[in-house]
Order: sequence, then C-alpha cells, then structure tokens
Amino acid sequence: MLADSFGSAADRSARLDRLEDWTGRDLHGRAAEAERAEREATEAGDVAARMRARLIRADIAERTGELRPAAEAMWRINEWAHAEGHRYLIARSHLLLGRTYRNLGDVAALLDHAVAAVEALPDEVPPRRRLPYVVKYADALTETGSIAAARERYRQAEVLARYSADIRDRIMVLNNHAYAEYLAGDPQRAWAVVRRMRVLAAAHGHALDPNDLDTVASVQIALGRHAEAEQTVLAAIAAYPDGPQEADALPEFLLTLAVTRRLGGDPAAAQATLDECRAQCEAHGHQEILVRVMQEQAELYAARGDHARAFEEHKRFHAAEKEVQSEAREAQARNRQALFEVNEARQEAERFREQARRDPLTGLRNRRFVDENLPGLIEQGTRTGVPLWVALFDLDHFKQVNDVCTHEAGDRVLTAVARLLSDAATEPGFAARLGGEEFLLVVSGMDGATVTAHLDRVRQAVAAYPWSPVTGDLAVTISAGVAGARFGSDQADLLARADAQLYRAKRGGRNRVCREMPPDTVGEPDSSTRSGDGPMEAACSAVSPPSP
Repeated sequence: MLADSFGSAADRSARLDRLEDWTGRDLHGRAAEAERAEREATEAGDVAARMRARLIRADIAERTGELRPAAEAMWRINEWAHAEGHRYLIARSHLLLGRTYRNLGDVAALLDHAVAAVEALPDEVPPRRRLPYVVKYADALTETGSIAAARERYRQAEVLARYSADIRDRIMVLNNHAYAEYLAGDPQRAWAVVRRMRVLAAAHGHALDPNDLDTVASVQIALGRHAEAEQTVLAAIAAYPDGPQEADALPEFLLTLAVTRRLGGDPAAAQATLDECRAQCEAHGHQEILVRVMQEQAELYAARGDHARAFEEHKRFHAAEKEVQSEAREAQARNRQALFEVNEARQEAERFREQARRDPLTGLRNRRFVDENLPGLIEQGTRTGVPLWVALFDLDHFKQVNDVCTHEAGDRVLTAVARLLSDAATEPGFAARLGGEEFLLVVSGMDGATVTAHLDRVRQAVAAYPWSPVTGDLAVTISAGVAGARFGSDQADLLARADAQLYRAKRGGRNRVCREMPPDTVGEPDSSTRSGDGPMEAACSAVSPPSP
C-alpha cells in the first residue's frame, strides 16, 4: 500500500514514480491512488505533480477502453509539458500516446511517439526508469520492420537493466528481444536470446513468468521442438495463477498447448486441451481466440483423417473469422474516428493559438508572442554567453504615406517592410510587429559590428525597394535602435535601451541604425550608419556591453 501522506515535492515525485511503474492488475486501486495524488498535488500547488497524476489516470482510462477522454487528456498534458518545457512529461505523454495509437494498429504513429519519448527524456532520469522508454522504442522498431535498429536498442536496454536491483527488468528486455527475433522470422537468433534469458534466470533463482514461457514456447514451436514446447506451455499454465496476467492469457496458453500436442503426434490429448480452451473462451467471451480454436479444430480433424469434418470446420472458421474481423474493424473505425476528432480539435485549438500570436495584417509575430518568448531568449543568451540583440524599427514619416497615398497604400508598405524584416530574422530570433509602424527584430550569435552591418542591410533594402507603384514620389525609409542583452537585463530594460537608440536615430536625421556602445568605446566613431555615409562622427553613450 502506498503511503498516506503526500509530503514534500520529493515524496510526491517518488509516489508518482511508483504509480507510473505499477505492475499489478488492480486498475481500480491504481486509479483511486492517482486521483488522490492529483487532489493532494493540487492542494500543494504542485502543477507538475498534478499533471503527472492526471496522466496516470489517462493511462488507466485508455487501458479500460475510455479511448477518447484518455487521448484528449494525454494530448492536453503533452501540450502543457511542451509549453512549460517539462521534458519528463513530454516523454511520458509521448510514450502513452504511442501505445494508444499502436492499439489501433497505427505502428507508424507508435514509432513517431516512441522516438519523441526517448529524445525528450531528461538526462537525469535514472537508468531504471529510462529502461521502459528504450524497450518500447525497440519494440516499435520491430513492429515497423527495422529489426537491425531494434537489436541495437535492445542492447542499450540490457545495459540500462543492469542498474536495476530487480532481475525481472533484465528478463523483460531479453524476453522482448527474443520475441522480436521470432516475429522477424529468425527463430535461431531468437533461441540464442532465449538461452541467455534462461541462464540469467537460473543464476538468480528466478522462475520465468507465464508470458516469458509463452515466448519460449513460440520459439520452440518455430524450431520444431514440439515436445519441449509442450513442457514449456504446461509450466506457463501451472504458473498462471501466481502472476498478474492478462485476462486472455490462460486460453492463449491452452491453445498453444493444443497446437504443440497435435504437432507432437498426440491428437487425442490435443483435442482434450482444445475442448478446455473452447470452454474458457465461451465462458469469458474471448471471441477472437474462439475463432482460432475453430481453425485448430479443423487441423485436428484433418490430422485424424476426417477430411469431411475438417472441411466443414474450415467453413465455420472462415465465416466466424469474417464476422470477428468485421466487428473489430467497426470498433477500430469508431476508435479512429474518436482520435480523429481529438486531433481535429487539437489542430483547431493550435490554429487559434497561432492566430492569437500573429499580426493579422503582416503575418509577423505580435506583442503577445514577444512577451511570451523574448524573456526566455534573453535568459538563454546571458546564461550561454551567446550575444542577443533587439532592434526596434520605425518607419520614417509614415503618417505622410497614409495621408498622401491612402491607408490602403500604408498597409501595403507595412506588409512589404514586414517581408523584408522576416527575411532578415535568424533562429532562434524572430521578427514582430509591435503596433502601428513599429517593428522588432531579434538577432543572436553576432558581434556588435556584424549585427550593425546586418541590420543596416535591412535599412538599405527598405530604402531601395521599388515603392513608386505604391507611394509615387514619396520615399519610404526606416530607422532602427539596437541594444544587446546583458546580465541583469529583462525585457523592459532591453526594449527601453533599444528605444533610446531609436530616438537617437530619429533625432539624428532618420534612415539610419544606431547601436549602443560598450563603455570602453566611448569617444570612438558612433555605431550609426545612414545611406551613403560611413560611421557618424559622434560619441556613443556610456552603456554596458552585451554579454560576450
């Protein structure tokens, strides 16, 4: 039983770790614990812990068939994690989304999410908790036909599993790898992995669980070792009540046992086992397995030489198979439609969010986007030492364009200038319209002289643009003020310093770029340029330099 008190942030994290790693069959108990964890995290004001608990509840909902609400919750948490930069929840949500799409047969989406999960997982996540992500990535590669790449991931998973004190983790990796080789049609390679798994289990006094034994039996059958496979399946059946198994595990084992007995030359024992399997399926509604029971029954009739009954059973099998496939397709279609609607709603929400952060006239980013993103870029620049510059641009005498040439012409001027600024933007910087005729350009990775030259090329491009079809004889020029991020800068400070330089450019005659200078260059030529001139011969104000 998990502890009653949620305690500190470390306690919450450890408790959520256990809930995420839960291997028991009591989904109701796990759901109740997750609900309580979410409530207590909410009371503690721990948003990340609340999201983790909510994701656990979505995991349980998906396992119990509540596909649509589960997928909606997973995507919402994924989006929150991306917005907050919470890499662990990005990884965890992608892991669960991959399983959700895999259950609908979309193995391409499974691989996409598996890759995203591994890439997002923070380096500080310990090897034991990193293990499931690498294994699921390997499994996804197997299902998409990339067995060579999967082998490398299983090898990596084995290394991670050695950090676990639980031998079951190492067995799990080998079991999945062996089954992958079996699915890839290489039973000899699969058997080599099975032998390693058995040696490891014996060395630690560990009894393989029924699902591990089922893998062993499948490989033995593929190798024609029918007597050995029979003993392996009997061991799986004997161990079945002891472990947390899927509801259909026992009839699956019985069906495999019937096949091994038929192939081993004992049709009477095979028939008795098949009858037991049929009774299990009919009692518990395992229709898909029951169809395969019909197929095996036809094989048994044929093995006894009763070809007439074998033919009739084959007809029953094909009819039942079509019915089950039709029902499965209908259920899958309903689930796909539910996920489609979830994705459609997400995309619509993303479009609204994107539109809310774009200037409708020019298509540039707007003030809201600036407020959300510039502080992070400033922090990153000062922390890493990569220079970050902001340039405030303002169209010179723009009121004349509107008054003389109409507001429609003014809009065309703004749109054309926006394109020129957008072309000058470099990642991770951006161009934005702050309002009216004022624009912002964020540039990183350049020294002072380089950024001045870069921005002056923008100024020249605006001045040289063929404006006459839009403004007639009226010239269009632009002025800019430039400031660099430095330790202690925030957005308000940086924009205020750039605005001061813009005022200097306007006061100095417009159509120029003015950049603040470091203290040790006071008295040197001004960092201002204008069309047809070299640097202006005036001193810069004494300001601190941007971070180197």
